[in-house]
Amino acid sequence: MTAYRGRFAPSPTGALHLGSAAAALFCAAATLQARGTLVLRMEDIDRPRVVPGAAEAILDDLAWLGLRWDESPAQGGPFAPYVQSERFALYEAALEALAARGLVYACDCSRAEIARVASAPHAGEEGPRYPGTCRPFGMQKRDFKRPPAVRLAVPDDERARVTVHDRVLGTYTEHVGHGTGDFVLRRGDGVFAYQLVVVVDDLHMQITDVVRGGDLASSSARQTLLARLLGGTPPTFAHVPLLVADDGSRLAKRDKLMPLRDHRDAGRDPRALVRAIARAYGHDLGDADAPLEALAASLDWSRLPRESVRVSAIVAR
Repeated sequence: MTAYRGRFAPSPTGALHLGSAAAALFCAAATLQARGTLVLRMEDIDRPRVVPGAAEAILDDLAWLGLRWDESPAQGGPFAPYVQSERFALYEAALEALAARGLVYACDCSRAEIARVASAPHAGEEGPRYPGTCRPFGMQKRDFKRPPAVRLAVPDDERARVTVHDRVLGTYTEHVGHGTGDFVLRRGDGVFAYQLVVVVDDLHMQITDVVRGGDLASSSARQTLLARLLGGTPPTFAHVPLLVADDGSRLAKRDKLMPLRDHRDAGRDPRALVRAIARAYGHDLGDADAPLEALAASLDWSRLPRESVRVSAIVAR
């Protein structure tokens, strides 16, 4: 059996919030339960959005919460570096490998142009499904209207039908070509897309299990497909339900008491906060003095709610 390797990968674009803290907590508990290796990777690939000092603050807040890493940017490890902005060569190599097999193409279509194509059905958070306008041209040089992005040419065969294993949402099958279609691997401004870098990093770091927020569940099929096209084994996922306001509306990261630092600055006992998070997600730890260990001992993914969690269940305790 492959040794369990779990990872948490925050983006230093602001303060760590309660939703991310919940994902980190369950990631750590699951890794501890499996006696595996806990990895922290800093996803700072989109440099214009990075907030100076945010990476250090996130690591500090997670340490306050009681989380300890086996591999991280601070202590290194066998798959260093653990900061995406220092791993560009790996992403370039992955693109080149896909290009050598004819699995990518240059695309200079704008979002507005894609939206105007009447036959392009909507596909979630990324807007309309790309209709493949530029696919016939491959990577050949031509007169581009704007700096081109690079898209994955999703195979027109059964490889595009992937099965995702999710400990919270269950096992399901999705056809990437019919769903999201050809998706971007590198943007026109040269920034590598999340869908590519997260897969390359997880494969390189031999990650077996990914615990993350439910807002990323729609990426799982694409990432599973891409991992297989790159010759690797995709991880098993566990998507922790999102935190929402009491009226069901989505919370902003800066809403009152959403940043973990707000609770820290207010003098809240981090152990009490861990117990409150665990309780909101179906795991009552009582008054456990070592709540992370208690959560690891009792962790049962079937007890997590399948819907969103009200933030008042955490902040009111």
